[in-house]
Amino acid sequence: MCGICGELRLDGGRPDLEAIARMTRKLAPRGPDHEGSYSDGPLAFGHRRLAIIDLSERANQPMVDQELGLALVFNGTIYNYPALRAELKQKGYHFFSEGDSEVILKAWHAWGEQCVDRLQGMFAFAIWDQHKQQLFMARDRLGIKPFYYTQSGDLFRFASNVQALLVSGGIDTSLDAVALHHQFTLHAVIPAPRTVLNGVRKLAPGHCLRIDADGKITERRYWQLKATRPSKPRSDGEWLEAIHDSLRQAVQKRNEISDVPVGVLLSGGLDSSLLVALLAEAGVSDLRTFSVGFEDHPDEKGSEFEYSDQVVERYATDHHKYLIPNDEVLKRLPEAVDAMAEPMFGQDAVAFYLLSEQVSKQIKVVQSGQGADEVFGGYFWYPRMMEEKQGAAVERFARHYFDRDHEEFCRMVTPEFRGEDHTTQMIAQRLDEPGADTFMDAVLRLDTTTLIVDDPVKRVDNMTMAWGLEARVPFLDQQLVELAAQCPPELKLREGGKYPLKAMARGILPDAVIDRPKGYFPMPALKYVRGDFLHFMRDILESRACRERGLYSRAYIDLLLSAPEMHHTRLLGSKLWHLTLLEYWLQRNVDGH
Repeated sequence: MCGICGELRLDGGRPDLEAIARMTRKLAPRGPDHEGSYSDGPLAFGHRRLAIIDLSERANQPMVDQELGLALVFNGTIYNYPALRAELKQKGYHFFSEGDSEVILKAWHAWGEQCVDRLQGMFAFAIWDQHKQQLFMARDRLGIKPFYYTQSGDLFRFASNVQALLVSGGIDTSLDAVALHHQFTLHAVIPAPRTVLNGVRKLAPGHCLRIDADGKITERRYWQLKATRPSKPRSDGEWLEAIHDSLRQAVQKRNEISDVPVGVLLSGGLDSSLLVALLAEAGVSDLRTFSVGFEDHPDEKGSEFEYSDQVVERYATDHHKYLIPNDEVLKRLPEAVDAMAEPMFGQDAVAFYLLSEQVSKQIKVVQSGQGADEVFGGYFWYPRMMEEKQGAAVERFARHYFDRDHEEFCRMVTPEFRGEDHTTQMIAQRLDEPGADTFMDAVLRLDTTTLIVDDPVKRVDNMTMAWGLEARVPFLDQQLVELAAQCPPELKLREGGKYPLKAMARGILPDAVIDRPKGYFPMPALKYVRGDFLHFMRDILESRACRERGLYSRAYIDLLLSAPEMHHTRLLGSKLWHLTLLEYWLQRNVDGH
């Protein structure tokens, strides 16, 4: 896991090496083990390394293969690299390192752009071909690893986060009105290629990008998820067995493909608890687990220790738990916001940031349960959507998911940012894409391939990598996701959702963990806003910077502040926190650049 950046001059000029140095420094937390740079003609790369596989300096990056005339910067992990390496050796390639990075280089030389079809794992990388003067970039199928870029005139730059691009200079930081509509409708999800800033874009999951010597830029989608029934029907029992086998393999390879120990972020929910059980089942004996909790609130508990403790007791893990007081949350909030590549509304971003800080002192790699709810239908709104029979697909979806309807968005922002109902148009288009048998197939596919990418998945990457901690997400294993997408939604949504996982867990997890209500990594202070947190939010929304930005209607802000605990979205987020977070992120990360 690492931080990558680069610059390509499309006019043949020399890249700005000082800008590369600034970007690389900004990415230092993502890769504390080594810093490297490379340049060739119009191209320059920067890299920060977190050493996980092949800890020797032979695996440092940028990785240059002089024999092939190729250079690489890569962030991620390729879980099938041993098999690819063996295949490439049979083709006559010889290797100077033992890790997965060099396998990507050789794979690109052997198979060209089709190499991405063979890579299983999480990745964002760029390869420079010295002979062709061509830059090739790719992002994994499910967007687990980030890839941001900017193009202005004859200059193309990319980086693992927005902050690195901003310090490179010359970025258009004006607000993208379409992205803003997505931000406040889809609880901070802005699907690729947009970001909230006009000058920054991101490569979509399952896509690759090529820039040729003549400056021509070509983007291609190399993977598409099909949510259709297989030609040969399966019984419920056969589905459950196939999913169990697939998840078991996903968990095992994320534990084995590492030259350092791998732990588990144990929330106390079904998903992370199941990871512990499957690792124990695979014979892992020295398993390390980590939990975080916060102060209770009169309306909501602040920790799930009562559940995680039961899993720890059953499997005798080497467990570490951290209880974070509210004053610590508020004190550390600025750091967490600085670590957000894009503004995030999820209340658990701060939780993950503070947990990752503690975990990184003990270990470099963890498995985490993100993706299970989207892939297997675990959220409360899915059954409600399935019961909906009235209206178009996007209307059935919006009634249970959108944070604000278009009319409220228009009341929230000033006239400059009002426009069409961009989010409804975009979601309608995504739900209508071919390759989904039913409405719920289309919903779950949309969540897995688009919405999750820019909410929990991005949050986990940003908050763990802020401390040089690699998070692996087995529920987003390619083979498992493709299998689950073929599974009938009715089976996934049985018993309130995630039925295949609940069935798998019977007998290997305490019933209390399986049958408990769905938890959401509690962070009560950011949901029921009062006291110091209310003062903090009021100060930001009434600040001079916020007023001069002219984004929000003052009447709307006053409405929220008049009853700060009352205004929640359909998914139970605080509308006051949403407004505050975006403004605070802009103040911390953009103002002054």
